[in-house]
Amino acid sequence: MALKLADYKTDVHNDWCPGCGDFGIVNAIQMALAEMGIERDKAAMFSGIGCSGKTSHYINTYGVHTLHGRVLTFAQGAKIANPEMTVVAVGGDGDGLGIGAGHFVAAGRRNVDMTYIIFDNGVYGLTKGQASPTLKLGEKTKSLPTPNTNSNVNPIGLAVASGFTFVARGYSYDIKHLKNLIIQAVNHKGLSFLDVLQPCPTYNDLNTRDWYAGVDLVDEAQKRHSRIYKLEEQGFEPTVHYDSEAEVNEKLSQALIKSLEWGNKIPIGIFYKNELISPYTQRIKDKIPNYLENSPAKQNISKDGHPNTDISQILDSLEV
Repeated sequence: MALKLADYKTDVHNDWCPGCGDFGIVNAIQMALAEMGIERDKAAMFSGIGCSGKTSHYINTYGVHTLHGRVLTFAQGAKIANPEMTVVAVGGDGDGLGIGAGHFVAAGRRNVDMTYIIFDNGVYGLTKGQASPTLKLGEKTKSLPTPNTNSNVNPIGLAVASGFTFVARGYSYDIKHLKNLIIQAVNHKGLSFLDVLQPCPTYNDLNTRDWYAGVDLVDEAQKRHSRIYKLEEQGFEPTVHYDSEAEVNEKLSQALIKSLEWGNKIPIGIFYKNELISPYTQRIKDKIPNYLENSPAKQNISKDGHPNTDISQILDSLEV
């Protein structure tokens, strides 16, 4: 029987603040899973720490609530152990680009076939609004005693430079567009990154829903202009079609340039896509030919309640 949107929802009480962009992101993930028809026992949702960390409780698939900044390590391990599983990792901008920044860069080198979504609101919402790595230098939200003293991380630029092979940005209040981006990210053969801009109505009084909508931006005819615009509507072409250094460099360069746009014009959509680079599971298969047929998740680790592996010699060697 075909699964419906309601099948991907749980009965766990949601305690996010009213108006939080997290709601739109979770709805978009659930809609994407339903539209793709992914069986719930064939998908796993991994989350880090923070408001976004609760996501794994709200989506009715396998869910793993992990450690602060370490969600990518858990998610990559699960995908390598069971390459048939659809793996989606989620986390906040502080979780993924602060303490988790080292894992973010290392993940790009591996190109594991999975999706990583960052909930990007510029603040540490769960711990009362401290500046996150994506808040701009000199900006002061209502919870900061003084303006931010650190320069910001550019999530799109960092993902492109680190080696992610699908890099995109969505907006939490455009759920239909975000849902389509998630579908493309999950279907991508390689490591996908999706930075999702979202208001935090409780602590970030700068990047609000009205600010993204451009309420303060009017032209000579007094017509309002949204700050958000879609790359695909501007004819932007992010895909690498040929295995040539020149084309790869061209597409990487234009992605980096577009990632610097901010202020009155903020692009969303796909910045970079390259499926010509082999996923990590294929690299393992090149070394272990039967890896996919006999992946770690398919191997028996015990029989009749007893482990098949004897590690006594290893333990003995560690004795002091």
